[in-house]
Amino acid sequence: MMNSHEPSTPGPGVANVSMKLNDAQRQYQQLLDRITPFVLYRWLGAAGLLALFILRIVLSQGWYIVCYAHAIYILNLLLAFLQPKFDPSLQEDLLADEIEGGGEDMGESLPSQRDDEFRPFVRRLPEWQFWLSATRATLIALFCTFSEAFDVPVYWPILVVYFFVLFALTMRRQIQHMIKYKYIPFDIGRKVRYGSH
Repeated sequence: MMNSHEPSTPGPGVANVSMKLNDAQRQYQQLLDRITPFVLYRWLGAAGLLALFILRIVLSQGWYIVCYAHAIYILNLLLAFLQPKFDPSLQEDLLADEIEGGGEDMGESLPSQRDDEFRPFVRRLPEWQFWLSATRATLIALFCTFSEAFDVPVYWPILVVYFFVLFALTMRRQIQHMIKYKYIPFDIGRKVRYGSH
């Protein structure tokens, strides 16, 4: 007769599965660590995977909802990639709320011009996370195309038009934000190398 107060120990099967799962996670992390420095090859691989996904959609003539959801998710990632981590519009709103709430105006103690202090562009979504999330999303979307449960019949031209309208509106808003707060999310121009003559 078993006593209900005795601690139950997992069987050898559970420990073996847990050990295999930990080994697989460690190998996956080692693979990610090895491919981190190869930015161009990572993005070429992601583009190839995306091309395979689009080819699957076009040839099968189905899974348009999966493709639409994937496109919206990639658009969301792109917007997060283009936005600064510390949004100036949010900081201005917080400062205005603090002043309205009776707080002190700290405007003169901090640099008043954007050019007074060097502020490097820090992305809300780093390139590595953008690539990893986009690649995972493409893999998941590709696997969803092998299930009939996700093949919902829709009139796909409406989805395409709606996506392009959404893309145009969000990019217009993002570009206006970039112009208003004077930041460029890309490193363009001549590279300066220090120490070389």
